[in-house]
Amino acid sequence: MFIGNEDIQPLKKKVLLASPTMHEEEMRYIKEAFEKNWITTAGDNVNELERISAEYIGCGYAVGLSSGTAALHMCMKLAGEKINPVARPEGALTGQKVFCTDMTFDATVNPVLYEGGCPVFIDTDDEDWNMSTEALKKAFEIYPDTRLVIVADLYGTPGKLEKLRKICREHGALLIEDAAESLGAKYNIDGKWQKAGTFGDYNAISFNGNKIITGSAGGMFLTDSEEDANKVRKWSTQAREAAPWYQHEELGFNYRISNIIAGIARGQFAHLGEHIAKKKEIYDRYRKGLEDLPVSMNPYDEKAVEPNFWLSCMLIHQEAMCRQVRSDREALYVPEHGKTCPTEILETMAKYNIEGRPIWKPMHMQPIYRNNGFVTTSGKGRAMTNAYISGKAEDVGMDIFARGLCLPSDIKMTKEEQDMVIDIIRRCFE
Repeated sequence: MFIGNEDIQPLKKKVLLASPTMHEEEMRYIKEAFEKNWITTAGDNVNELERISAEYIGCGYAVGLSSGTAALHMCMKLAGEKINPVARPEGALTGQKVFCTDMTFDATVNPVLYEGGCPVFIDTDDEDWNMSTEALKKAFEIYPDTRLVIVADLYGTPGKLEKLRKICREHGALLIEDAAESLGAKYNIDGKWQKAGTFGDYNAISFNGNKIITGSAGGMFLTDSEEDANKVRKWSTQAREAAPWYQHEELGFNYRISNIIAGIARGQFAHLGEHIAKKKEIYDRYRKGLEDLPVSMNPYDEKAVEPNFWLSCMLIHQEAMCRQVRSDREALYVPEHGKTCPTEILETMAKYNIEGRPIWKPMHMQPIYRNNGFVTTSGKGRAMTNAYISGKAEDVGMDIFARGLCLPSDIKMTKEEQDMVIDIIRRCFE
């Protein structure tokens, strides 16, 4: 229970969860675009950003798009056309179930609906907070005809990507990797490190304003297929045909990245390693500063994964949780000595001008997806909790959402400011 203390004063400048950190190169590339009058979706910045992205990540081709969501939409459309070779005007995934990461932002899942698909949510692995391999196996037992899986790398930490990919191959399913949060992260396969964004048949990253590097917006479709890259280039420029007039034979989209946005992201790329190093320092300081409290940090296997540490997150042990309830828009809790909850910590930090955030609310808990399938390691996760069913339904994602929170992870945050965050968390347990 937090007890106010006059020796802690609200900060004059707000400590943010994760904001852009700018350097000199970005303005140089923006100025260059102005001087060449490339204020459009073409130009040197677009070309260079695509080249740099493909080279750094280790894939054959990268296509710059207006957002990570647009990149994921193109992944869905490509996958849908491969699964459904007969064209369907209502969407390439019409009639298809798609297995999706459950604990993620809705941008991972919404493009499934853009193409007419039906998401089925796969529960979370408590070892890394990503899609559970065991729950995915169970999902294929329940829905054996499913041919597409989309996996998100949560908070910059890839999940068990090689195992997930193997399960997909065994069932003849395509894999999409949503690496929006994990640019620069690595996964170890037999002693060789492979970058996030290369594990799927189709892959996407994001340059959104809060990501590890940013263009203020923008994203990238990643592939080893020249044919797929060319398709995405066409679809993302309104599917214009090679004719002297505007001719269109299929549905297109206005998804190409701006040369200005690409210039910002191009300048940021030179500092990606530096940003990852600073994010890791923040994570390590939290882990050390909170090590004697009944909490744990967002987990990862150090032998298998090198995260980019985009956001540092904290999970309160069950026995140290005070009572907390949440509606769709509000939260209430009962203060208790020696205990706390995410709501109390977040509200207390806000009083001192410090920003935090709840863990992603799992998709199967979202009102928009309340009727969609949900699979845990035990099987179907719906209709498992009422007066006629004894015991507790397994739901790892819901439990992490209830007990977890995202801590301020801005790389401009000073050590003194981070110490203040740690001090506030400690006092919430008093």
